[in-house]
Amino acid sequence: MTVKTPLVASGNAPLKDREEVAQRLLESSLRHSFDPDKELDWDAPFEDGKWFWPPELVSLYGTPLWEKMTDEQQHRLARVESAALASIGIWFEIVVMELLLRHIYDKPVTSKHVRYALTEISDECRHSMMFARFLAKSGTPTYPVAPFTQNLTRVFKSTSNTACSLIFTLLCEEIIDWMQRLTFPDDRVQPLVRGVTRLHVIEEARHVRYAREELRRQMAGAGRWELRVTRAVTGELARVFVRTFVNPKIYPACGLDRRTAVEQSRTSEHRREVLRRGARRLSDFLEDVGAFDDRGRRLWLEAGLR
Repeated sequence: MTVKTPLVASGNAPLKDREEVAQRLLESSLRHSFDPDKELDWDAPFEDGKWFWPPELVSLYGTPLWEKMTDEQQHRLARVESAALASIGIWFEIVVMELLLRHIYDKPVTSKHVRYALTEISDECRHSMMFARFLAKSGTPTYPVAPFTQNLTRVFKSTSNTACSLIFTLLCEEIIDWMQRLTFPDDRVQPLVRGVTRLHVIEEARHVRYAREELRRQMAGAGRWELRVTRAVTGELARVFVRTFVNPKIYPACGLDRRTAVEQSRTSEHRREVLRRGARRLSDFLEDVGAFDDRGRRLWLEAGLR
């Protein structure tokens, strides 16, 4: 009798059956999907003195500028920064939905893999509407990504291979997910913010699982040229992500000098440690599946993600 060895993408991790993974995720979706319009109390007023984002996760926390800010300014920055993250979240969810539709375009429509992708798209639609409703209630401006990033992403989402699309998805999801896991149990934070992050974390856990399993499969079957392209893009995505993650327009909105604030945030060791911790699991996973080359590792290090 011949015993077949499971395919591996890298290391010793076997490739799981795509349909079995999708079936488990579909079952989880039935048990743990939420309607934010019904689950959250949108009519409750914000509570005085509560943060809109844990202060330790605010981009300027621990910098000389932060220490000079009044308590009111610190709370204002946290409020505006949480709104900016919600704005970026909507942009990101829209990009992910387009990438998912491209991924399943030529796949069997009755497969569980496609059914779960469509389920995830419906999740992302609800998340985008939830973030938009939070933005409207928070009374802060929206902060869209810069025009250069917007146009660069138009090209990326139309031309990227599946592996690059999944790496983009994981990079945006896993770092924000790590921050949100610190946010929703924090009783210093506004109840609505805690509720929004809790629902998002629960549903994004399925999305991360789907993307990780599919990325492992894609890397295992990639040819030499596709691997070279994927590894090159992995490095560049770090620079795009860090440049986009905090919109510099939030600083003047809080009465801060934009150039000084950007520089202190960029050079803050506390901020770099926050990003490193948020990206650690993903960085280890990308190393395991073979998504890095030497240049990519260097770019992630320069971006503060390693």
